[in-house]
Amino acid sequence: MKKLIALAVMAAVLFAAENAPEKVAPLGVYKPAERAYWAFQPRKNAVPPVVSAAIDKAWVKTPVDAFVLDGLKKAGLRPAPPASKATLIRRVTYDLTGLPPTPEEVDAFLKDESPKAWENLVERLLASPRYGEQWGRHWLDVVRFAESDGYEYDMHRPDAYRFRDYVVKSFNDDKPYDQFIKEQLAGDEIDPNNETLMVASGFNRLGPLRKNAGNQNVASSRNEVLTEMTNVVGAGFLGVTVGCSRCHDHKFDPFRQSDYYRLQGFFAQTNENDLIRASAEEQAAWKAVVDPLTTELRRLQFSMRKATEEEKGKIQTQLDAIDEKMPPPMTAIYAVKNDPKKLSPVHTLFKGDYLQPVEAVGARPLGILLPENTPEAPLDAEKPRTRLASWVADPANPLTARVMVNRVWQYHFGRGIVSTANDFGRMGAKPTHPELLDFLANKFVESGWRMKPIHRMILMSSAYRQSSQSPAEKVGMEKDAEVSLLWKFPRRRLEAEEIRDSMLAVSGRLKGDIGGPSVLIPIDQDLVKMLKRPQYWVATKDKSQYDRRTLYMIYKRNLQLPFMGVFDAPDMQLSCSRREQSTHAPQALELLNGQLSNDLAQSFASRLIAEAKTDAERIDLAWRLAVGRSPTEKEKRLAATYLDEKPADPLRLKEMALDVFNLNAFLYVN
Repeated sequence: MKKLIALAVMAAVLFAAENAPEKVAPLGVYKPAERAYWAFQPRKNAVPPVVSAAIDKAWVKTPVDAFVLDGLKKAGLRPAPPASKATLIRRVTYDLTGLPPTPEEVDAFLKDESPKAWENLVERLLASPRYGEQWGRHWLDVVRFAESDGYEYDMHRPDAYRFRDYVVKSFNDDKPYDQFIKEQLAGDEIDPNNETLMVASGFNRLGPLRKNAGNQNVASSRNEVLTEMTNVVGAGFLGVTVGCSRCHDHKFDPFRQSDYYRLQGFFAQTNENDLIRASAEEQAAWKAVVDPLTTELRRLQFSMRKATEEEKGKIQTQLDAIDEKMPPPMTAIYAVKNDPKKLSPVHTLFKGDYLQPVEAVGARPLGILLPENTPEAPLDAEKPRTRLASWVADPANPLTARVMVNRVWQYHFGRGIVSTANDFGRMGAKPTHPELLDFLANKFVESGWRMKPIHRMILMSSAYRQSSQSPAEKVGMEKDAEVSLLWKFPRRRLEAEEIRDSMLAVSGRLKGDIGGPSVLIPIDQDLVKMLKRPQYWVATKDKSQYDRRTLYMIYKRNLQLPFMGVFDAPDMQLSCSRREQSTHAPQALELLNGQLSNDLAQSFASRLIAEAKTDAERIDLAWRLAVGRSPTEKEKRLAATYLDEKPADPLRLKEMALDVFNLNAFLYVN
């Protein structure tokens, strides 16, 4: 009995401790071991390893190779032979533009015997406007860009596309990354009269947003908005899971709960700001419709608070009916501004519950990366996000440059030096090449935070130009099954956008327009009916727009295009640090039976008929367009046999074109 009582008392004590509100941690209280963790340490002045053997010297083309080779030798591995030129042009063209090379581009590169053939190819692709589309899309994944609010109503954001276009242009201009950070976090504070900077400030509004007209709890919604703004700074710019500190001190990393809310403090003044671009007449007409609806909406919301449970259902039906009548928002720039009159007090919250504030805090960056006892700033200080952006983009910040060059490395090799690109903390993966990571980060900062010099260093390396097949395959898989040491080039499947764009390109239908409002393509009405607000899916009238790059299709949180979903496109609810690559039956079914693939296969067949005279020529052209090479003898024989079975059947060539879309050689990059 005494033991039972003792256990009960102990359980009660533990429960009380677990559920006691956490006090604000004193400024700068961190253990030496916490500060010693590699990711929080200043970058080292890493020097490429010395290479002595003649065979190794011949292989090392850039400093990247010296680091990679050193890791391979320590593991008892050797690099794979160089890939063929045909493989390389397809690899790097997809890598930098997300599109296949044309037969003419392949032929020109294969015929170019000059020592600078590869370098010239890389430079041409880096200068292509398609580069910004491909690499801008990577960034949009990280910042969970979408054009709707999510949650129940999933309201459309008709002007969010401006941020997408800003990102694409920034990559094409090779905008310095530190400037890119500052513009997104604080563009409105830098220059509220600069339209580009105001668009950039829309970064702070990219997260999901709850807009339920009948159950709009303003305090909880504001708390969610501040949470979204704070979490993406940790995940996107700093590569840490600081969001885990919202409810309690981080269980593994040295982020106190008070650190989280001090970081949130930089956004206390931040409020949405839609800069209306409609004319005075258009605004008056819009208000004439909206104002009476808004008045009725508020009356019903007030009634809802006093209604019985039985009455609430009827009122909710009326609220939904009014919401359906609301016209789309007027054309605007989706931005933010500081409004001291709407400043949100920031407290640590007991278990993250906005109804249980504990202690007030000011604004301060993460304490683990600051000197001891760095003071807070008041929440009403001027230009708070500019100060936050300056700290994030400070060359001395140990995380920012490392995190970005790691992302660049990941998109080139399929896996980052730190494979958990959004988590450099203790529960994330350790870097496979820590010295290389610091070397690249230092070069990134030294080059003025420009990405193209980092691309060049990686792409000119022998490590990047390896074959995806190694003569020592068995040994390599035994010692490094994930190919993290790069003993060969990691093969990858095309991403959802790349597959769709490639089918458009080889069929001859790809429309190359850049930027502008997003396109809504016709989709199955059963999917539209699942939305709470179906009127927000109205197909674009100009049907030629349906053949634009997938980047310019609308990204809606609650209604993902079926083709995108089946090929692992993220839903944009959270920051996506790395696309998943699953393999399952619906992918084959989509490519064989889907309306998109069959429609484009028909266009592909029509192109083959128009550009080649005989079946043999059409077979050769099909492979050269789709996979960047001529078909093998076996592929020629199988295709010719299939077409010869029913030479007069017009569907045969279309079916062959559809088969080409299903080839591994089309869907994968070696």
